[in-house]
This record gives sequence, C-alpha cells and structure tokens, in this order.
Amino acid sequence: MIGVYDYTVILTYLSMMSGAVGIIATMTGIGHPYIGIIFLMISGFLDGFDGRVARTKKNRTEFEKNFGVQIDSLADLICFGVLPAAIGIAQLRKNGIFTELVRRNEYEGHYSIMILLIAITVIYILAALIRLAYFNVTIDERKKQAAETGVEYFTGLPVTSAALIFPLALILNFYVKADLTIWYFLIMLLVAVMFLLNVKVRKVGNKGMIVIVLLGLVEFISTIMIVC
Repeated sequence: MIGVYDYTVILTYLSMMSGAVGIIATMTGIGHPYIGIIFLMISGFLDGFDGRVARTKKNRTEFEKNFGVQIDSLADLICFGVLPAAIGIAQLRKNGIFTELVRRNEYEGHYSIMILLIAITVIYILAALIRLAYFNVTIDERKKQAAETGVEYFTGLPVTSAALIFPLALILNFYVKADLTIWYFLIMLLVAVMFLLNVKVRKVGNKGMIVIVLLGLVEFISTIMIVC
C-alpha cells in the first residue's frame, strides 16, 4: 500500500482519528460540545509529541520526512481547524437559543446572526488551511534560519494552539453564569486572524512543553469533571 506505516507516523494517525471522532461526536444527534473538547485535547497531546517520536528514527528517507510533514498538516487541519468549528456549532445547538427562536417563529429576525456565526466558522477553517499551507512551503526557509540563529520561529500563531484556547473558552462558559457561546465565535475569529499575522513566534522548548502539557492536563481534568 502507498504511504508510511511505521512508528514515526502512528501518533499523527491517532491524532487525526481522535479529531475525526470528535467531529462526529459534536455533529450527531447524541453529540455534545464538551465531548468534542475532550477529543480536541487528546489530538493536541498526541500532536505535541509526534515530531519528537519521528525524529528518533535516524535513518528516515527524504520521502518519509516529507510524508511526515504533509500528513501532519493534513491531520492538523482536521483536528485544529474543522473540529473547533464543529464544537462551536454544537455549542450553539446545545444552548438552545436558536432552537427556541425557531419554535417561536422568531428566527427570521435573527437570520443574519446565524449567517454571521457560520461565516466565522468558515473563515476560521480557511485561516487554518492557509496557515498550514504556509508552514509547509516555508519549512526549508525555517530550517536555514534555525541553523543560522540557533532558534526556531513560527510565523503566526500555531494552529495547534487551538487545543488549549477553545477548551478554556468552554470551561469558562460552564462556570460563568452568563452564556458565553457568542464569545466562543469571537475568540474563533480572533484566533483566525492570529493564525495569519506576519509575526514571529518562538518555538517552545522542553520547559515550555512541560508547562503546556500541565495546562492541558488541568483543562482535560476540568472537562472530564464537567462531562461526568
């Protein structure tokens, strides 16, 4: 079969599968946005270590390296592009605002709001797509810069940051008395803009990764407590 199937890509494949299950969980009749958040964080955890695992294989061919780069970005689009958007739509359905408007035949006056929120989800996914494509085509440039300076930078906010940002938004939504669903979409729009900003973001080291993992663990436990 075509493709690569050794241990260097297994975490990427598992991350994609987690993201796909999360999308299904949020968009089906039995779905729930907080279930989607759990799978989003699982994908984020797996994505945080797939590159480190892949680099342990010293004899990787150029094909395997290029395949790993491409498959990682494609998986990221599903997990951190499509899934957060699906979670937002599921949260809209869960809070019952638009369902109640339809039941009362008051939906027509709020039609423009619904169109705006859907437009934000589409813009967010598009921004993630552009960000990931840019990441792929500038990989050689970044490697050259890292070799010269000893420091690796990203341009714009990494797409994988969605695994920390959106869980926090829904955790706050649960504990705050006011409904923050609309704020979720405003955050989504802000994050989409940050994906595309021409600003250098330094890649986190091992200490930064430990902090991120601990923060993600706190969010994961909080979400599990909400769901249970």
